[in-house]
Amino acid sequence: MDSTIKRYLSFLNNGKTERECVNQIIKIAENNGYQDVLNLKTIDVGDKFYFNNQGKSIALFHIGKDDIENGMNILGGHIDSPRLDIKMNPLYESDGLVYLDTHYYGGIKKYQWVTLPLSIHGVVVKKDGTKKEIVIGEDGDNALCITDLLPHIAQEQMKKNASEFIEGENLDLLIGLYDEKKNDDANDKKEKDAGKKRILEILKDKYDIEEKDFLSAELEVVPEGKARLMGLDSSMILSYGQDDRVCSFTSFEAMMEEENPFRTTCCLIVDKEEIGSVGSTGMDSKFLENATAEVLDKLNRYSSLTLSRVLRNSLMLSSDVNAAYDPMYSNLFDKKNSSFLGKGVVFNKYTGSRGKSGASDANAEFLSKIRKAMDDANVDYQMAEMAKVDVGGGGTIAKYAAYYGMQVIDCGVAVLSMHAPFEVTSVKDVLTAKNAYKAFLKIK
Repeated sequence: MDSTIKRYLSFLNNGKTERECVNQIIKIAENNGYQDVLNLKTIDVGDKFYFNNQGKSIALFHIGKDDIENGMNILGGHIDSPRLDIKMNPLYESDGLVYLDTHYYGGIKKYQWVTLPLSIHGVVVKKDGTKKEIVIGEDGDNALCITDLLPHIAQEQMKKNASEFIEGENLDLLIGLYDEKKNDDANDKKEKDAGKKRILEILKDKYDIEEKDFLSAELEVVPEGKARLMGLDSSMILSYGQDDRVCSFTSFEAMMEEENPFRTTCCLIVDKEEIGSVGSTGMDSKFLENATAEVLDKLNRYSSLTLSRVLRNSLMLSSDVNAAYDPMYSNLFDKKNSSFLGKGVVFNKYTGSRGKSGASDANAEFLSKIRKAMDDANVDYQMAEMAKVDVGGGGTIAKYAAYYGMQVIDCGVAVLSMHAPFEVTSVKDVLTAKNAYKAFLKIK
């Protein structure tokens, strides 16, 4: 197996949440000479450093020889993926079964999340500020799941639309069963919510979690299991969370391998793309602007005009995935404008939906520069849209970068079964994406 693919599988296996991804990135970056910017008073050409934004997004910079006012080459991806989040008051018992109440995050098909082995990843922050990292249900630990009706009594359920027959409020995680026969104390048999109390005892004993600690927790329900090679020919990868960790990982790898850049390079990896890039860790925040301002200040170059020029003169690849052409659903695709598994990295001039609403539409001059960079580096690439006009669409972080006036285009890996609990990519495309990002970082 190629060493890059080995590292990618490891990244997926150890990064099922944003925090887990950022932790890995920091560890690898520091091993490659990057420093926390908070430890630096000044910076100069050749310096490598990172900004950790609340443990859920990160920006890495490598100062180039060219005047930074001429702009940076930026690779930007996101590390959040569709999932279920545990609510703040989640624990309850119903007729002896103990559940955690959830709220789904991002665009999912709810019916895909029932009867799967699931796990919980995240953090619990105690009232005194103590932070505990939590992983339940992985690596041989007891699995968790959401139940569904058997077909024999589901006739009414199956008459509903696919978007309706599993309701969001029914995506509650089954975590325990109260068995009276296993309880030695006869008085407990009549006690209300005895099953819930038993689960609370287990949570306290194994994880030092009390019920009120759910109030200050970030716990994500994700599919249990490892990323694996797929296909008899080992040509594909099957894993949870490849949208958009596949592009974030390959962007980060390209950044780690870039030496002596001419233009300052930046790898920007953010959160919350799946729900509109909102919040202080999403792209629709001032994280990039604030991080760049800090860079200019430590270069003794800061002014609002210089900051504006740096961002306006920057080039960016919005490193995000594209829907791969699926022969099983060929009627939904414009085949001649589709991306195919195994055909190389995908450039998407515009995303959005129904008349390009919500898109960032790259200009022809930038596309010409991109074509030359890819051809000069012998990178296989495709130009594609997501699906037929008016079938659907989606947004990326590109439009938020475009707010600054910089030139930006979406560029990533084609994915089958996007947003499903397990997604499919091509080994070749993962490797090609990394080479494409390396070629982009060299553009002058």
